[in-house]
Amino acid sequence: MDEVILLTGTPGTGKTAAAGLFAGRAGFTVIGVNEVVGDDYLYMEGGSRVVDLNLLSEKIRGLIHGRCVVEGHLAHLLGIEGLVIVLRCHPKELEKRLARRGFSGKKLEENLEAEALDVCLVESLQRQGRVYEIDTTGLKPEEVAEAMLRIWEGYGGDFKPGRISWLEEYLEQ
Repeated sequence: MDEVILLTGTPGTGKTAAAGLFAGRAGFTVIGVNEVVGDDYLYMEGGSRVVDLNLLSEKIRGLIHGRCVVEGHLAHLLGIEGLVIVLRCHPKELEKRLARRGFSGKKLEENLEAEALDVCLVESLQRQGRVYEIDTTGLKPEEVAEAMLRIWEGYGGDFKPGRISWLEEYLEQ
């Protein structure tokens, strides 16, 4: 039987590094959504490239065998059932992380706003049953992977959704 963890969060929260470390410890394979997305799953809308979630979901479903971590900021939108872990990061730290990755201008602001507004968390809660969140601010990838292990092993009480909020502080900026 397949066992799926959907690891999602705003870009820059640490998904890729944590997924690899967790998978190595727990015997999972990682399916990176961004690696699967190719031109076959994109279309243009208003001058932007948009992902066809239905086609992408179909492709990823075909890749799931055994224990898998589906990792990427779109993972929770694919209609795939599983344990959802949303990685979060304080917008000030997230801004530094994204700037190091070359994000700037509108793209940077959109991602910081999405984090402050809990977009990935809210979308996950609307679509999935088992949702947890981890604050990655100041954590090493190994610490995030350890938190994922605790959740997966059934000790996720400290990671129930609703404990992390950056909105008030973000709006004061």
